Amino acid sequence: MHEFDLSSAVVATVNKHAAGRRVQHVTLRIGRLRQVVLKTLEFYFAIVARDTVCEGATLEIIDAPAVLRCRTCKNEWEIEIPAFICGTCGPGAVEVATGEEFMVESIEVEDEEKAACTAPR
Repeated sequence: MHEFDLSSAVVATVNKHAAGRRVQHVTLRIGRLRQVVLKTLEFYFAIVARDTVCEGATLEIIDAPAVLRCRTCKNEWEIEIPAFICGTCGPGAVEVATGEEFMVESIEVEDEEKAACTAPR
């Protein structure tokens, strides 16, 4: 259940950067090789976000493709199932170019003036 820990880390990061302002939207970039169950991550995000500035925020997830790069010829290719063989020069030194990322891409916070106007009295 690493999705709970990932959700907790996202909420902590967003809370820090939101500086007390209500968060409306969070965009994450998650690489396919991360093996994250997205529905589970969304479920835990909603739970962990309760009673924080993230409560009620929408969560958008950008799927980062898995791209390998041959260290020998620098050829890059996208993969669905990991196959660590270069299609150009054959078996060799292959590295992951993208697909392992897990990052907060952006957050949208409520405008401070709008928040002041809509604050309960």
